[in-house]
Amino acid sequence: MEVMICLNECAAFTGEMEKRDEDLKKAQMLDARARNISHNVRCTECGSQSIEDSQADVAILLRQLIRDEIGAGKTDKEIYSKLEDEFGETVLYAPKFDMQTAALWLTPVLIAGGTAGGLVYSKHRQRTNVHIMALDLIRGVSLTPKERVTILDLLIPPPPPPLGVASRLRRWLNLR
Repeated sequence: MEVMICLNECAAFTGEMEKRDEDLKKAQMLDARARNISHNVRCTECGSQSIEDSQADVAILLRQLIRDEIGAGKTDKEIYSKLEDEFGETVLYAPKFDMQTAALWLTPVLIAGGTAGGLVYSKHRQRTNVHIMALDLIRGVSLTPKERVTILDLLIPPPPPPLGVASRLRRWLNLR
């Protein structure tokens, strides 16, 4: 009989320990989830710090709000949406990719591409113009093919040698 009582108490103790372990694991998972969300939210007072790293009053309140929302059973997406609705899009480190964000990020790329294209076209056009002018000069003059090639070689300047970055920079600075 005493053995049965002892086994019963051991089983109850083991059940309590398992429940405590489960509660502890659940609390740790919720805390890790709250920290993950907090790392992705910008402190509205500090600007460049996440609310996880900031000790401002606003950051502390936001961390508590996130923990309360997690406790209420909300998903990460719902929590981010609530924070964005209340504090604006700038509170998130990774804002939505919309037309305004696309314009902000793609404008410099488009300007650089257009400038590079314009420079390439200008160089090509300059070389083509020199060649056309040389052909216009010898048009109507009776020449053998060998003489024609020789005169074109004399009239058309050779392409400039490729320059390194440092020499291009020096050349650009001297032109200014």
